[in-house]
Amino acid sequence: MKRQNLLLGFVLAASILVSCKDNRETRTVEKIKTEESYEFTKEGELSLIKPDGDTIQSLDIEFAESPYEQETGLMYRETMEDNQGMLFIYKNEAPRSFYMKNTYIPLDIIFYDTDSTAVSITNKAEPKNETSIPSEVPAQYILEINGGLAEEWNIEKGDKIYFKKTQ
Repeated sequence: MKRQNLLLGFVLAASILVSCKDNRETRTVEKIKTEESYEFTKEGELSLIKPDGDTIQSLDIEFAESPYEQETGLMYRETMEDNQGMLFIYKNEAPRSFYMKNTYIPLDIIFYDTDSTAVSITNKAEPKNETSIPSEVPAQYILEINGGLAEEWNIEKGDKIYFKKTQ
């Protein structure tokens, strides 16, 4: 009986130790990049177009399509050329909201509906500001460019975008 109790105690103790073990081999954790400078990678081209068909400007763009890319956006970027931008692509049109947490450069944020028509524009969003920047109406595409360019290029509600992937 003593031997059974001793064996039972040993098995119980071993079970507790194994269940509390930090099993690093089976745990998968996606590492999130932070506090590093990202380099621009051209993934596509985008044209800003007036309703009459005139091209306002052409840009090299990066795409933000995955949840991680959409959460990170242009965070940690220290510079961006005026002919560059980031296009956020969502599966559907919905109310969208952005903020400038960990974003070091001022940005213009242009919201587009399902038909690629500009429906809301935020000029010169303040770097590192965590205040919500919502679209005025539901949007499916969001373009981020250097702050001040939307005004300089006369981008207005009703303007359109056309984009294509190059990679």
